Amino acid sequence: MPNEPWVSVEDVANHLGITKDAVYPLTNPKDLPAQKIGRLWQFMLSDVGHRVKASGTESAGSEPETVPPGRD
Repeated sequence: MPNEPWVSVEDVANHLGITKDAVYPLTNPKDLPAQKIGRLWQFMLSDVGHRVKASGTESAGSEPETVPPGRD
């Protein structure tokens, strides 16, 4: 199995079709696997792809569905 390169926040944002600012809140093991190397977040695109496919609830870059107050 070839070694997969680590990619930057910008690469992940481009891959998912979202802004870089939208990637940072996702950098935890429950949302998006990432590794902080020095002061930079790094990702493996295969991990990102697996996580997005596993979530299956929203497409990348879409707004979450909102529920009107009192309707939960």
